[in-house]
Amino acid sequence: MVEKTKPVILVVEDNDDNRQLVIKVLGRRGYDVVGVVDGNEALEQLNSINPDLILMDINLPGIDGYEVTRRIRLQDKFAALPIVALTAHAMVGDEEKSLHAGCDAYISKPINIRTFPETIAAILKEHQP
Repeated sequence: MVEKTKPVILVVEDNDDNRQLVIKVLGRRGYDVVGVVDGNEALEQLNSINPDLILMDINLPGIDGYEVTRRIRLQDKFAALPIVALTAHAMVGDEEKSLHAGCDAYISKPINIRTFPETIAAILKEHQP
């Protein structure tokens, strides 16, 4: 078995500009970042990607991020995988709704490219086995 040398982050984001920004910002910090455009693709590729963390947009076409998160949480292998809601939904109650769906943290968009990598590093560190 090949040992992972750097954390793998799965970005589930339908907006190409947002997805590419996250990939670029985190890739520069040494993460292996894989982007997918919707919840179905995330669920289909989850086992082959085997991420250390998922950044989940909530407003996705088809299956929304809440439902994708719930489906991921039903899989024993990914029950403890950190999932972070990364969303423009910044209304009162949206963070609680994300946490209730199974997300471990909530980051509102637009991201702050200066502090975002440190936030991700802290979440990964907090969820290390």
